[in-house]
Amino acid sequence: MQNGTDLYALNIDGAPFVKACGGPCTEGCVTLARIGDDSWALGDSKRPNAQPLRFTTEELDAAGIDPARFGLSV
Repeated sequence: MQNGTDLYALNIDGAPFVKACGGPCTEGCVTLARIGDDSWALGDSKRPNAQPLRFTTEELDAAGIDPARFGLSV
């Protein structure tokens, strides 16, 4: 939780997901969207019915994922 916010309670309907591949991927299976202040959703375009996972900016940073690399502002 970030500041007491349940990330899975945040509404992500209509969130603009972008391809977040780390290499020369043509399928763009990993998707990322900002869903709130310091809150992100990470999805899988190959599994569109699977609910995206939710992370804080700190958690993405710890995993080495920089949203700015994919055109998203932090």
